[in-house]
Amino acid sequence: MTAPAETASHAALPPEGPALLRPRGSNHVGMRQFNERVVLHAIRLHGSLPKAEVARLTGLTAQTIGLITTRLEEDGLLLRHERVRGRIGQPSVPLALNPDGAFSIGIKVGRRSADWLLVDFTGRVRQRESITYPFPDAQSLLPTLGRRLGDMISGLGPLSARLVGVGVAAPFWLGGWHRMLGLSAAQSDTWNQVDLGAEVQKQSPVPVSFAKDASAACVAELVAGRGQDLKSFLYLFVDTFVGGGLVINSQPHWGVHGNAGAVASLPLQAAQPGAEPSQLITRASLWELEQRFLALGLDASAAYGERALEPPYAEQTAEWLANAATALAHCVISGTAFLDIEAVVIDGSLHGPLLLRLIEQTRRALDRYNWEGLWRTPVVEGSIGSDARALGGALLPLHANFAPDRDLFLKVAV
Repeated sequence: MTAPAETASHAALPPEGPALLRPRGSNHVGMRQFNERVVLHAIRLHGSLPKAEVARLTGLTAQTIGLITTRLEEDGLLLRHERVRGRIGQPSVPLALNPDGAFSIGIKVGRRSADWLLVDFTGRVRQRESITYPFPDAQSLLPTLGRRLGDMISGLGPLSARLVGVGVAAPFWLGGWHRMLGLSAAQSDTWNQVDLGAEVQKQSPVPVSFAKDASAACVAELVAGRGQDLKSFLYLFVDTFVGGGLVINSQPHWGVHGNAGAVASLPLQAAQPGAEPSQLITRASLWELEQRFLALGLDASAAYGERALEPPYAEQTAEWLANAATALAHCVISGTAFLDIEAVVIDGSLHGPLLLRLIEQTRRALDRYNWEGLWRTPVVEGSIGSDARALGGALLPLHANFAPDRDLFLKVAV
């Protein structure tokens, strides 16, 4: 605005749900719907616009724009604002997206928490629900997902008819790296056998789509964050396990086998005989900070909040920051050597001030590298934060129902 995933990182688009853009006629339905979506896309990108400006941006005739906007108003997708007077010529009537025109729900299932976001047609979060746990238990969490989803839909009242879909964001292998998490093979296998998208679909009255959590977070940054200014960037999301995504020319790029942006598995040094190199996941994940706290008998959940920067946690956090920043810098320069990107965007589920410190220390760590032969890629802060995965999930059905490009998130100006 991202059916179970086809590969570990591919986010398949959901089937077309009950479209609010009504089919009209028989010979030109496809073109009419495409033009309606183009108009909605233009207004979404540029804010409230008069018809004349919509016509200029889209290249459609004034007559066509008049017909389209009338239909979209009848469908409840557009609103007329007050006339703008005091300019040369006739007063103009700006048109804007109707926030109540459509809704979607994003669900993030993580290794430490689950979130539900209700998002309106403008992309604004209307409602947020969260629960935390040491690790999700499938038998208890799956019914909870359905109950919370049902409560959120019921809370919409008559507007529930305008719910177009649900997007689920979760690690593709929720039971992956189970030895690091201290889980048994049986606990890991339980989640690896669960088709999470299909399980939520059983409890949902609207179509459900699935995306890997880091991919969903990258999509949220692309659509609602830095992607409005950056066309190509590597995205790093620091969570219980670090993850990432890649955007090339304003399109998420998954790669042939879903490896693009799969930074967790990046080795941090060359392999030696009989010695397996450590990976980025072991150095730049909040799991490692949790372990530091637990070793001192402290609360592991402090890794995700402001307590991480306060005594008695601060000393361990400082050590983790130094190690994580060094590892992330290695990731940044390695990516720069293979990708011609504008920036590296770092976001995460950690406390905002801690994220800023991590980014600053990563920048300083990059100073220690020899950049000869490379254009130095700037490192910038992400703009979404811990909501990124659930928000990315919520944007999937909105895109599938209302964006002109069925491929994911075309970001060229119209």
